[in-house]
Amino acid sequence: MGFAVEKIRADFPILQRQVHNKPLIYFDNAATSQKPKAVIDALVHYYSFQNANIHRGVHALSQEATDAYEQARDQLQHFFNARHRQEIIFTAGTTHSINIVAHGYRSILKPGDEIIVGQAEHHSNIVPWQMACDLTGAVLKVLPIDNNGQLKLQALNELLGVKTKLIVVNHVSNALGTINPIEEIIEKAHSIGAKVLVDGAQASSHIKVDLQKLNVDYYTTSAHKMCGPTGVGMLYGKKALLEALPPYQGGGEMIKEVYFEGTTYAGLPHKFEAGTPNIAGGIGFGAAILYLNSIGLEEIAAYEHDLLVYATDELKQIQGLKIYGDVVEKTAVVSFNIEGIHPYDVGTLLDQMGIAVRTGQHCAQPVMDFYGIPGTVRASLAFYNTKEEIDILVKGVQRAVNMLL
Repeated sequence: MGFAVEKIRADFPILQRQVHNKPLIYFDNAATSQKPKAVIDALVHYYSFQNANIHRGVHALSQEATDAYEQARDQLQHFFNARHRQEIIFTAGTTHSINIVAHGYRSILKPGDEIIVGQAEHHSNIVPWQMACDLTGAVLKVLPIDNNGQLKLQALNELLGVKTKLIVVNHVSNALGTINPIEEIIEKAHSIGAKVLVDGAQASSHIKVDLQKLNVDYYTTSAHKMCGPTGVGMLYGKKALLEALPPYQGGGEMIKEVYFEGTTYAGLPHKFEAGTPNIAGGIGFGAAILYLNSIGLEEIAAYEHDLLVYATDELKQIQGLKIYGDVVEKTAVVSFNIEGIHPYDVGTLLDQMGIAVRTGQHCAQPVMDFYGIPGTVRASLAFYNTKEEIDILVKGVQRAVNMLL
């Protein structure tokens, strides 16, 4: 029957609006995805009929809110196939998740220990580890990329050693869309006793992730990349590893008993969930998971791949246009520049045509420095985009070329 994209588009109210008197064409999905009505309705329903704090009240509203929030945890467990529900920690997003682990490793790392970080990481998977190294005397080593934006796995063999404690790498590059071979990286790390943290923010809504099959130690993601609300995300960690990490924050909910002489901490997952959480966000995250499941992640991936191939082929017809990360193994991201034109100028002109793309360094300055460029124009596609929208993008880029060159 084919992919019912028009039916899906009707689920997203924002796609019906106009920008600068033009129909909105939204190609900034790597920054944040749009939200279907099912997610919006879940947020409204919570605030309209269930609004109460969770885990703390015997009254009906509190119990209903608690049940809805914890059901979302169960949905995440099943979606990612975690072994235990306690391994799913609600956070404020991927950045928060990474910082929880990085903070915990401050009590594990010793001077001379080594952390390996991919060259194409988002800043949020670089800076927390720099901070941890500064405080512990550990050393940060960089796993380089090649000209296609792919990690050099041969270099990993040379970097790995007895001092390696952790490898931190993204599943998918936010700047280029390249998919990293995390299965091989995890296997190599485990062969020498090192652990692996994967930033899955750009992968979770495009690639089926099976945490048990991957055997990954830590995995992070954000709801807003998956059609869910902003301000909520997930940290997965193997149960024993999370139990070994100290709490990230102190406060309510993460404690077992509190005396002025000392405090004992609650078990997982509450140990890392201090204070009143983003309850509505967690419930909305669960609603987003149900929505993605209703379409099917395999179907989404296949449709987005068709969009990627079409967009890549069409954009390549524009003279002077260069695509970065032009490889087979990637998600639906086309990051490009046009010779002689600053990416900001292209993005500004496209905006006037109602086309939303991202320009700049995409919080991945080391990638741009590697290529010796100020940034790129990034068109990141989602399953609610169409080939007709891509045609308009291509015409818009060509118009920008005609105006600026």
